[in-house]
Amino acid sequence: MPSVLDQRPAPATASPRPTPPRRRTRILALPEARWALAALVLFLLALPLDLLSAPAWLWAPLYAAVYITGGWEPGWEGLKALKDKTLDVDLLMVVAALGAAAIGQVLDGALLIVIFATSGALEAVATARTADSVRGLLDLAPSTATRLLPDGGEESVPADTLTVGDTILVRAGERVGADGQVLDGNSDIDQATITGEPLPVAKQAGDEVFAGTVNGTGALWVRVERDPADSVIARIVKMVEEASETKAPTQLFIEKVEQRYSIGMVLATLAVFAIPLAFGDELQSALLRAMTFMIVASPCAVVLATMPPLLSAIANAGRHGVLAKSAVVMERLGQVDIVALDKTGTLTEGTPRVTDLCPQPGSGLGQGGLLALAAATEHPSEHPLARAVVQAARERGLVLAEATGFTSAPGAGVAATIDGRTVQVGSPARLTATDHSEAGTAVQALEEQGRTAVLVLLDGVPAGVLGIADRLRPDAKATVAALTALTGRAPVLLTGDNERAARHLAAEVGITDVRAGLLPQDKVAAVQGWEAEGRRVLVVGDGINDAPALASAHTGIAMGKAGSDLALETADAVVVRDELATIPAVVALSRRARRLVVQNLVIAGIFITALVAWDLIGTLPLPLGVAGHEGSTVIVGLNGLRLLREHAWTNSLGKDTA
Repeated sequence: MPSVLDQRPAPATASPRPTPPRRRTRILALPEARWALAALVLFLLALPLDLLSAPAWLWAPLYAAVYITGGWEPGWEGLKALKDKTLDVDLLMVVAALGAAAIGQVLDGALLIVIFATSGALEAVATARTADSVRGLLDLAPSTATRLLPDGGEESVPADTLTVGDTILVRAGERVGADGQVLDGNSDIDQATITGEPLPVAKQAGDEVFAGTVNGTGALWVRVERDPADSVIARIVKMVEEASETKAPTQLFIEKVEQRYSIGMVLATLAVFAIPLAFGDELQSALLRAMTFMIVASPCAVVLATMPPLLSAIANAGRHGVLAKSAVVMERLGQVDIVALDKTGTLTEGTPRVTDLCPQPGSGLGQGGLLALAAATEHPSEHPLARAVVQAARERGLVLAEATGFTSAPGAGVAATIDGRTVQVGSPARLTATDHSEAGTAVQALEEQGRTAVLVLLDGVPAGVLGIADRLRPDAKATVAALTALTGRAPVLLTGDNERAARHLAAEVGITDVRAGLLPQDKVAAVQGWEAEGRRVLVVGDGINDAPALASAHTGIAMGKAGSDLALETADAVVVRDELATIPAVVALSRRARRLVVQNLVIAGIFITALVAWDLIGTLPLPLGVAGHEGSTVIVGLNGLRLLREHAWTNSLGKDTA
């Protein structure tokens, strides 16, 4: 087999965190969105004409069109459900809207139709975009691979035609074509898409590599160990799709009793109409009483009692950089009782930085001199560690000497000549030094702290050691403490990074339950284990490797700045500004919203009970019934809008964690 030294690889230019290309379904390509938009436009055209007392022939046809465009689809689905002996709230809303129109309350009915059509459209859009991102993930795996032939030649073949036992060549900068084992070669692989590790991982003979990960500057000969259809990337796609399909139906609190309420209301309306008619009441009087009953007993006020607090909480959270994708999501956030956090890009910033400078005694270098020497040597390199070293030197304003004779050894490090002296920078395990006892102590100390150690040799003698790590977010410790207070237990750390780095970081922020070295399926298994115990899990992550767990969890939140497209679309909420402290704040705000929902349901229930009793016992005038019905809606709406105020965000956390 050819030696790696025979290759002349080009520098890798791939993104350190590859993400699938965006595939966006056009909103208006969805029929639900088109019908909802048509209903809304027609309603907005009819409303001013109605309010300005224009002739009925101007606004009545527009309202009729609203009923048709916005109501036919939920009505049809409701009829199909009715055929299966299921009465859903959508059909009830359409019937209530038609009942309102039958007794002259055309505006109320049209508004109800628009609300439900818009809600259905938003759900359809969210579902379509998640599907787009799942399909786009498949583009991470290369379409072709270089397969080696028995006679020593090579051929380019579709990656999905590879079979177990084939040998493929992965050149510098290419994506790995299949899951397999390295037979020969040395390189660094960026496998953040699979494990979430912030730094490329050195690979040599015997190591495992994954399809879709990005090769560094070396060449690798890889034996295919898994069928392309069973690769880790393919399994991520499958897990996200399965989790999305099998996740428990998302329902608002009030929808949990919709079947009983719907059936009871329909039966009661029929009874209110039929019983007086059977005892000799006039048809018009009986119909008017029944329609009045349907209006005052309809769940419009109950539905609106639920929505304003949740929508207000969504708006308030949005102002502070948290995007909750629906009212259902905002309600579910307040139910979580265990939190699982990713490490890289979630608790940390996701970018390696120089954290330690350890010049060796006798080297004649201070911290600045050591950093300048290493940065001058690393300057031509494209490796993420090299970029971190050069960036640290720039931040200190150091002047870099000119390096000549630059060479790079994949998986080992780089070398160059500076002022006539040979400088080597790279892995302590790969570089050979004439004296490394003191340097070894520094390396061991840094690695015990979860740092990546980088050795600097000057003419073969250790000049110092650099420590590089992914920096902890400033608000990480406070966030962990706040989530602990909210849920009653410390969050769990789920990461694909190594055990030592994970435990060191966990100790810094106050996490004791650490699960490291996890692949995506391992994170899903952990989440499903908690869910099986009856826990409601909140998963917070940012990468493609987090997407299956985000989809499987009761609720998922993605960090928006560094988050992959798949994670952003799969998650239920997104932290747009990357402020970790907003997560406990939005959970606390959700709990306040849920309390207001309960308050509003009590208020709405009192109004409905009083109006229904009046209509059944006495004779409730229709205008008074409508006024009472709309009055309860106004009251619960204003109560829910309290969460729009600024102090609702700032105060909610303290109240819920006290």
